[in-house]
Amino acid sequence: MLLTSASQGSARGSRPKTSDFGQAQDYLPEYYIDIVPDRYDIPDTQYGRADPMPRSFAYVRVSTTGQTTENQLREIEAAGFHVEPHRIVTETVSGSTAIAQRRGFSRLIDRLEAGDILIVTRLDRLGRDAIDVSATVRMLAAMGVRVYCLALGGADLTSSAGVMTMNVLNAVAQFERDLLVERTQSGLRRAKSEGKVLGRPPALCDAQRREVRADLAAGISVSSIARKFATSRQTIMRVRDEGSSSVRP
Repeated sequence: MLLTSASQGSARGSRPKTSDFGQAQDYLPEYYIDIVPDRYDIPDTQYGRADPMPRSFAYVRVSTTGQTTENQLREIEAAGFHVEPHRIVTETVSGSTAIAQRRGFSRLIDRLEAGDILIVTRLDRLGRDAIDVSATVRMLAAMGVRVYCLALGGADLTSSAGVMTMNVLNAVAQFERDLLVERTQSGLRRAKSEGKVLGRPPALCDAQRREVRADLAAGISVSSIARKFATSRQTIMRVRDEGSSSVRP
């Protein structure tokens, strides 16, 4: 807020006026008036106004404790995003974990507000699959949070172009899932027609199972028999239970 020459003349060297209660009213010295706008135009949390600059957050994830997030943080910085350290959320969790089960991301959601920006390096940071990612982006868009993905050229996933990109990715992901299911079912049908036994092979063959039953009947302990056949105690107990059920009336 700049004062006119007349107002400057009245302000320069004048004493602050007092109210009926004897308290000095708001008064700004000359050197301060020329550089500070009117206080009612200043966004200030003290007066309940939001910060005009959007807050930037970064979510970086690694799958194992042996990995670091340094490369992701460098990518974000190289892309021109400045994120304060206290607004960087790091998490060590498998990419196959649904976004709703990631504690670090859940805490991040609690901190985000309308107008904020969230930066990720890749789409898989926002979910375990295309459906999960789409749901996350829709949730953030409903909150008024913009989401930028560096792997997609820094596109805002909540914009019209970003939504179109997500729709294309979802269509491709659905096609891949359908193709995988079709190939799996075709392979199972072919294996059955060729007489192949499906599933995991048994730990013990029929001859070994008969020997296990004989050892059990002789009073040998389950642990000893398991060591003899280099298998687990659970396997021996299953053979024992199968033999018990077969002799019941």
